[in-house]
Amino acid sequence: MADGDIIEEQELGWRAMARRYMPVVLVILLIGSLGALLYNASNATRDHQRALAEQQRSFEIIALARAFDAKTARAEITLARYVISLDPDTGRLFQDQWRTAGSQLKSLAYASRSSDWQRGNVRALQAAYAQRGKTLSEIGLRTTYDQKMGALAQFHKAGQSQDIKRMTALIDLVIQAENARLRERSLAVTLAGDRTEFVGKTSRMLGLVLLVCVLFALWLANAAYTERRNARRMADVEGERADRLESAVATRTAELSDAYLQLKQESAEREAAEENLRQMHKMDAVGQLTGGIAHDFNNMLAVVVGGLELAKRKLRLKPEEAGRHLDNAMEGANRAAALTRRLLAFARSEPLLPSAVDPDSLLRGMADLVDRTIGDQIIVQFGHQAKGWHVFVDQHQMENAILNLCVNARDAMEGRGRLAIETGQAELAANEIGECAPGEYVTLSVTDNGCGMTPEVVARVFEPFFTTKPVGKGTGLGLSQIFGFVRQSEGEIRIDSTVSKGTSVHIYLPRKIVTEEEKAGEIHQPGAVHTLHPPTRILVVEDDPRVLNQTMSALAELGHLPIACDHPTKAAKLLANNLDIGLIMSDVLMPDMTGPEMIRDLPAQHRHLPVLFVTGYTGDATESADFEGHEVLRKPYTLMALGQALSQALSGSNRAGTAAAAE
Repeated sequence: MADGDIIEEQELGWRAMARRYMPVVLVILLIGSLGALLYNASNATRDHQRALAEQQRSFEIIALARAFDAKTARAEITLARYVISLDPDTGRLFQDQWRTAGSQLKSLAYASRSSDWQRGNVRALQAAYAQRGKTLSEIGLRTTYDQKMGALAQFHKAGQSQDIKRMTALIDLVIQAENARLRERSLAVTLAGDRTEFVGKTSRMLGLVLLVCVLFALWLANAAYTERRNARRMADVEGERADRLESAVATRTAELSDAYLQLKQESAEREAAEENLRQMHKMDAVGQLTGGIAHDFNNMLAVVVGGLELAKRKLRLKPEEAGRHLDNAMEGANRAAALTRRLLAFARSEPLLPSAVDPDSLLRGMADLVDRTIGDQIIVQFGHQAKGWHVFVDQHQMENAILNLCVNARDAMEGRGRLAIETGQAELAANEIGECAPGEYVTLSVTDNGCGMTPEVVARVFEPFFTTKPVGKGTGLGLSQIFGFVRQSEGEIRIDSTVSKGTSVHIYLPRKIVTEEEKAGEIHQPGAVHTLHPPTRILVVEDDPRVLNQTMSALAELGHLPIACDHPTKAAKLLANNLDIGLIMSDVLMPDMTGPEMIRDLPAQHRHLPVLFVTGYTGDATESADFEGHEVLRKPYTLMALGQALSQALSGSNRAGTAAAAE
């Protein structure tokens, strides 16, 4: 066989093999192509569904955020209505709306649980919501306890606080972040649709080219077309839903705008009515105070007048008995002064003067006073369990609080029964008792076996002017004054009472850690000897002639040399004519100018003189810049108190003069 024949036979064999295996290769290529197309179609469908789900979640989060914003705004509007109207149903509606907003916030947190970029925003929004809830709950609580003016003021302050601005900013931040994410997800939906369309076109082309797979290609094309049609239908549905959400948001925004305008109008009306409300409250307070205060003052004046009259009769024949009557009159005057201080403390016109106090020692010192106050028919038991723990309080106010509780217990027992006054120690967790911070507390408990109180009365006992006693037998200031004292001392008070069984009042005051030096000062303080000064010429500025004469006599009794000045405008001339004056003693409230104004207007050569201000109504005088560097003595005062105040004023002046000379 020739070489040419061999080559030709080989070519024919290659051609036969090609014809034999070409269909197999084509089928393999077709199957591979179809497999690749099916795999791409599955991925495109999955990506498209995932993108649609993410897009739907973004719409849901935006809707929840706007619904939460609307609900919180509606709740604050309802709270404003409650503060103004005092309608309990409105208060409950506010609580329901605020809790609904909290549920919506939880739904928002759950919807965004898988969104790392939203988790921090939602947590911050939850914290801001909780903080805002505390503020609004305190306003609602004040309103519930009929502290309308305080609630109005606090609501106005809350409306200008940063809490609501922070909540609004966080909601906007959530929505902005979700809108940015929504744009990315919309792009993903578009890309997934394009991929699906590409797969469909490729399938149709393969079906046309390969007749063997015409039916299969047609089925694949139909499936791809159906899928694309469903995707478009879903996109249309989501678009319609987005339109509905946008319409709902626009409607809610309009409602919020109307509510904001209504709130502004109500605020304007409230401001216009505040002046009338204040006047009405003043008149109401005066009406409620008249009976009890007149009764208490008349009793005290009866003691003073009767004691002085009896002392006058017994002065010559029985001087010892006259001295006893004078002591009774002095005690009545002191009780009248104490009642005045109670009223000033209740009105926040007299500031607290706190110091480290041992409650056990305080109770021991008050034992005789308590016995005289409540009578012999009541058995008093004292329990001293503070065991050296101190409290940082105004000692006079604490004594007054204990005495008030004993008087209330006496009235509840109708003058006969058992009274227990006990101190103790307690370790409290945060908010275990009221709003007490965690730490160590000294407890004071006053327990009686009297008539007790109903829950309705217990709920109102701290309201100013509320009393269950007959007209003229009580002012309704006792427990409210105790409540103010305890709160000013950063403590808490709790009442447990059962009708026909008795009442227990528990006071919790923060423990004061006392150093050894402070304990030594406390021990020697009662017997401290004030620095004695030589006779000093004192200018006395007082517009009331009776008070002026009494002050002149008191100063002369203490060995000083007083000069009378019956009007503040005469002070400068008297100082110029008497250059040996060493101290100015001035009343605070006088005609034409006050004592501090008179001191400021003095010539420069008299500015170094020490000043002692005397007043019966100090308000927050000790915190005023007008009294800085000067002593203040409250009326009425004893000779001992006057001597101590003069000693302190003169001692301070020596230090001031030294400093001035050094300069």
